[in-house]
Amino acid sequence: MKRILIGLLLAVVCVNLAWADGELGLALDALTNPKAQRVLVVSHRGDWRNAPENSIPAMLNCVAMGVDMVEIDLHMTKDGHLVLMHDKKVDRTTNGKGEVKNLTLAEIKQLRLRNGMGRVTTVQVPTMEEVFAALKGKVLINVDKGYDYFDEVYAAARRLDMVDQIVIKAKGRLQKIQKEKGDVIQKSIFMPIVHLDVDSAEQVLDEFLAIRPVAVECCFKTVTPTVERLLKKIDDAGVKVWINTLWPSLNGGHDDDRAVIDGDPDGAWGWALSHYAQFLQTDRPALLIEYLKQQGRR
Repeated sequence: MKRILIGLLLAVVCVNLAWADGELGLALDALTNPKAQRVLVVSHRGDWRNAPENSIPAMLNCVAMGVDMVEIDLHMTKDGHLVLMHDKKVDRTTNGKGEVKNLTLAEIKQLRLRNGMGRVTTVQVPTMEEVFAALKGKVLINVDKGYDYFDEVYAAARRLDMVDQIVIKAKGRLQKIQKEKGDVIQKSIFMPIVHLDVDSAEQVLDEFLAIRPVAVECCFKTVTPTVERLLKKIDDAGVKVWINTLWPSLNGGHDDDRAVIDGDPDGAWGWALSHYAQFLQTDRPALLIEYLKQQGRR
């Protein structure tokens, strides 16, 4: 337990030393400074409304609009290369078919990504290292669907000298994560994912709070007194709260569509702010950034 805490503290020190200015500097300060008021905007699969999801253009769009962190998903090809892909199959997001694990990188590179409307574009599926290189020094990178590949993620980040830019996340019990991935989570910025509306939520949460991660990603289908109490407990512990506003089942109905389609940003994003959120993962990054500016949180 102490070794993990030491590793996390060293990661924080490295973060503070690695980047001093610019948008990334502001994001890193908000990440590590307990008193920071800036709310970090995390763009889900990049700017997928204007470019194919999990593509380099989608990530660079996020950089241009001032997003603090982009979320990526990983799968490994038949010949051992990590590529950005949310699904096990390439069918939904490309003009090809089959599981990533059954295709070589050369075969993947022959495919072209589809945009949010399902139309085929000229954009290729990127490798993880291509994305890391494109985003070096620009934005934080949240490796979400990639637990099985933490060793490869860390090795690539180290080769590119950008370990302090990479956030890794996992759900499950701390002891299991320590056993399977302990070496990596000691050396990286690690955030656990906790479902606050299940019976074991507080026990799981307490295990993670004992090692004081930078933040906890909190998911809940409904808002109950227990959920509200646990959100406050995280904040009281000096750990930042991460809330996903992607769809209603992740946030008790306080989602992006409520903000944008229903015209109730205060009831969606504002609710999250009033419940201690300092990270908001969204599918509407530009609109969320504008809202946060109006609230004095950017």
